[in-house]
Order: sequence, then structure tokens, then C-alpha cells
Amino acid sequence: QVRLAESGGGSVPSGGSLRLSCLLSGYTGDINSMGWFRQAPGKEREGVATVGRDAKFSYADSVKDRFAISQSAAKNTLYLEMNSLKPEDTAMYYCAATTAAGAEWLLRHAEVFDTWGQGTQVTVFP
Repeated sequence: QVRLAESGGGSVPSGGSLRLSCLLSGYTGDINSMGWFRQAPGKEREGVATVGRDAKFSYADSVKDRFAISQSAAKNTLYLEMNSLKPEDTAMYYCAATTAAGAEWLLRHAEVFDTWGQGTQVTVFP
């Protein structure tokens, strides 16, 4: 069973940066893709960035050129580097894993991810 634990959230001013981390534990051999998703109060959950075992990435248009998803060499930690943060980036951020493949379509299909972390709050103030 895979377990995910996010960290790194916080409160930053507009234009600031944060790096989120997601530590994987348990048996991870079946995981083919991972992703970061976020949900703001009163809004639907949205995909932020995904990465496949083939190292292909996909990003939401709203974060392209500002956010970067990466993994540690040992594949036991997933990162989300967030730069030029905006107030509209304020949300609870979740790390997720799935046995499915295809970073691009998975970005729009959170329901395919069957393992989720508890989330970490990111707040960007003006």
C-alpha cells in the first residue's frame, strides 16, 4: 500500500515562491504516474501538474512557466516548485498517485488517481 505525505505549504506574498514535497512510502512498484492537484474553497479540484514513469510532464495552462514538477533520483519524493505565485494560486494542494499512464490526459482526470495525500495549504496574499 502506497502512502503519500505532503509538506512545504505556507503563506507567501504575491510573487513569492514555495516548494512542495510529497514523500512516498510503502510499495511503489506499481505506480506509473503522479500528480499535484489543488482545490480552493468553493471551487472544483483541478490538476496542476502530472508526471509519468516515462518522465513526460503536463501542466495546467494557469501554471505553465511558473511551476515545475520533479522527482527525486530515488523516485521516493515528488516536488512542485512554485514561482511567481499569485493570489489565485491559493488552495489546498494534494499529491496523488496512480497505476495509469499518460501525463497529459491524467491532468484532467483526477478520478483515476487512487492514492492521495492529506494536502498542504498554500496561501498567497496580495
